[in-house]
Amino acid sequence: MGWTKARELVKVARREGQNFDCAPWVHKARELPREEFKREVEKHLTGHETEPWEIIYFKLYKSQLPVIEQALETAALMLGSDKSRGYGLEMICADFLAGANLESGDTKPLRLALDRLFGLLPSSEQHEFIESVSAGCEHS
Repeated sequence: MGWTKARELVKVARREGQNFDCAPWVHKARELPREEFKREVEKHLTGHETEPWEIIYFKLYKSQLPVIEQALETAALMLGSDKSRGYGLEMICADFLAGANLESGDTKPLRLALDRLFGLLPSSEQHEFIESVSAGCEHS
């Protein structure tokens, strides 16, 4: 077992204290790939499933950076600063795709963007949104 998995294992051991059963966790650490094991630990500690992720690289020209930074900052203001820049980029791309596909009559990308954005809202704002949509439907 490598140090990365051992570090994750320590998180579980600290949380569990005297009740820590090391055998199943050591087995998981040996059998699972590193990122999958880290997700298992995160799920155990937080109770939430984490989504697999990947780092991507691509070249940007320095002249493009101000526009991209401004778009990401604006997305952070709209989504909440606690969201990652990846979520911001996803919303920018979803918005672009939704607008581009409306001309062709394909509303599926718009619906996907709305679903994803709705899921990012706190539950209180989700309820407000549902109420405002319901009120708008009653006036139609």
